[in-house]
Amino acid sequence: MLVFGRRNLLLGGGALAALSVTGCSGGGGASGVSPDDMAIGNPDSGVTLIEYGSSMCSHCREFEETVFRQLKTNYIDTNKIHFIFREVLAPVDPQRVIPTIALAEYQVARCNNATPEQYFSRLGVLFEQQPAMFQAGSRQGIEAKLVEIGGAAGLSQETVLACIADPSGAERMTRLGELATRDQVTGTPTFFLNGELMSPQGFANSTGGYDYAKFAALIDAAIAAHAGGG
Repeated sequence: MLVFGRRNLLLGGGALAALSVTGCSGGGGASGVSPDDMAIGNPDSGVTLIEYGSSMCSHCREFEETVFRQLKTNYIDTNKIHFIFREVLAPVDPQRVIPTIALAEYQVARCNNATPEQYFSRLGVLFEQQPAMFQAGSRQGIEAKLVEIGGAAGLSQETVLACIADPSGAERMTRLGELATRDQVTGTPTFFLNGELMSPQGFANSTGGYDYAKFAALIDAAIAAHAGGG
């Protein structure tokens, strides 16, 4: 059983249960931009895409690999849209291990007052390293992996461990968990485009995965609607 000490952001089972979201579906209307959000792109574009996601969610990792990287190149970096990643502690497991790891990962992604670009770069690495994190097998192994990831981003071991231990992370996740509840989010990833829930069926491929072309078509329609005053 993997258990982090207090220094490594161990949350009580009840707190994690309240903050965690499982499955792959969601519903409701998106909240406005939160001070806890990490965002890139053009906030004045008139098109805002919000992803409720988790660094330890395999479906979120798939979206990162099949859609997000192209989305960033073609829509975010070109200032066509505003993208917000809203952290969730999903998926949950009976021992509450995975949410604890996700919280520690978010702390590393944000560590040392990371800029949004630094945050999303680190988040991408965390998605890449997700299988290795699952296989780490012990508190020491996971901690070492996070120190390694932080080191590649120019962070010292002491800085990474201090960021992981910072209690403000748990406080932030409480606030984001309240937003997820208000938006009726029941799974990750869940997407809202200009406040409207995006149905997964609208951008699924033939095997149930994510189709970039279909996702991009929905973004294009939102851009066109904004340009036309819709």
